Amino acid sequence: MSEVVIVAPHPDDEIIGCYEILKKEKCIIIYSGMTENKRREEALELKKELDNVSALLFLNSIPPTFLNKGTTFYFPDPVNEIHPLHRQYGHMGESMARAGEDVIFYSTLMNVPYIHEVPESDEKENLLNRIYSSQKSLWEYEKKFILFEGRCKWIF
Repeated sequence: MSEVVIVAPHPDDEIIGCYEILKKEKCIIIYSGMTENKRREEALELKKELDNVSALLFLNSIPPTFLNKGTTFYFPDPVNEIHPLHRQYGHMGESMARAGEDVIFYSTLMNVPYIHEVPESDEKENLLNRIYSSQKSLWEYEKKFILFEGRCKWIF
């Protein structure tokens, strides 16, 4: 398994946009350093649930030691995401991609042209409900967060 870094502005973005990656790859997850305590506690539960998650970090930037090591970074889409923090982190990913880092963009909205159906959507929903119970109303009536994922790589 290769190691990837998933940049998630909020705890739950990593499951909504990168569940399939979390299941397949060894991952480090970087959340916004401004994440509130309740959400931090939920994120820490995720590490207990998924063997592939090797570290959870609460930072506002990417540590320089992560750069130029052949790591694949996953960032929110800087164009299609509407949440300001998602876009902010997406622009950070765009800068890194332009600097030559291996960056893949993901969506939490599923209004992008590069989505596909999640084959284990029941498992994804169960994990979201167990870990991020404070956010359950987000996907309870909006099954798009469960049923679809989208990722793309920009070509420069």
